Amino acid sequence: MTDKLKLCVIFGGQSPEHEISRKSVTSVLNNLDKDKYEITKLGITKDGEWFLYTGDISKIENGDWEKDVENKKHAIISPDAKDKAILVFDDEIAKIHPDIVFPVLHGEYGEDGTIQGLLELANLKYVGMGVLASAVGMDKAYAKIIFQSAGIPQADWVLVETKNNIETYIEKIEEKLGYPCFVKPCNTGSSVGVGKAHNREELISALKEASKFDRKILVEENIDGHEVECAILGNENPKAAEVGEIMPTVEFYDFDAKYNDNTTELQIPANIPLETKEKIREYALKAFRAVDGMGLTRADFFVKYDNGEIVLNEINTMPGFTNISMYPKLWDAKGLGYTKLLDELIDLGMKRVK
Repeated sequence: MTDKLKLCVIFGGQSPEHEISRKSVTSVLNNLDKDKYEITKLGITKDGEWFLYTGDISKIENGDWEKDVENKKHAIISPDAKDKAILVFDDEIAKIHPDIVFPVLHGEYGEDGTIQGLLELANLKYVGMGVLASAVGMDKAYAKIIFQSAGIPQADWVLVETKNNIETYIEKIEEKLGYPCFVKPCNTGSSVGVGKAHNREELISALKEASKFDRKILVEENIDGHEVECAILGNENPKAAEVGEIMPTVEFYDFDAKYNDNTTELQIPANIPLETKEKIREYALKAFRAVDGMGLTRADFFVKYDNGEIVLNEINTMPGFTNISMYPKLWDAKGLGYTKLLDELIDLGMKRVK
């Protein structure tokens, strides 16, 4: 018998952010308090195969866990609400009954409400945002509409739908936004498929690249300002952490700058006025509540250089948890270390009410 909480951690997934999930979950697993949790690891391949993985954590980040055939078995989460089980099957069927699930998944089929919907069907408690908040937070276009209704300032935008000829949007984008502008698939994170266009040729190229990832594309005006982030933690009574600033050495904070470029600097606290930081915390909490947030989010903002105006960029409902990720670093700056942060997130998941 054990008093440990039975925790199932899910990683990988079918999204373009599969590799980031492996990085995040490796940090999570290395920082979890092993005296508190009995940990089950569920890995999802890029092809969508689910496996119970019992091997070495060190094999996850580089993908070698998939080759570790002696330590993996096919597994799925049962949608049976009474069973509340992970079904493990190869030669025979076995069951694992977790107390809570931590989906350390980024992007499609993990951060967009789909895995959360499965966990709701299975009547399993889980860490993080619910179905609605996850889906809205992942879809940049719908998030824009909700945040606009909530009175949160944002960059101006044009929505491009690829069912139409994308070149028919060019003049509207040029008239409304001008150059440079940013082109983003609506349903990706970690800057996957994002491009910056300085002219018409680059805009068309960026739209075609973004269309590889989504049928909806958001084109936004360029904001010249500090790029800052605020971490939120809580359920009904969320709290905001310190505000940090990202200072990439490249033109914009793209995928490589976020996860591969060690020259990017994180300034915590951000080098902005105190009253501006307080307003950012206020807006971050407002955005969290606007989507009916639970658990956690990271809200990303710009602070304009010329007039100090604050502009919400987006929220991330399952932010990166790598060793260089801003979310855990912001809480660490407030005195909540990585291991204790994980404890609090799991506790919030246990207490979360539908």
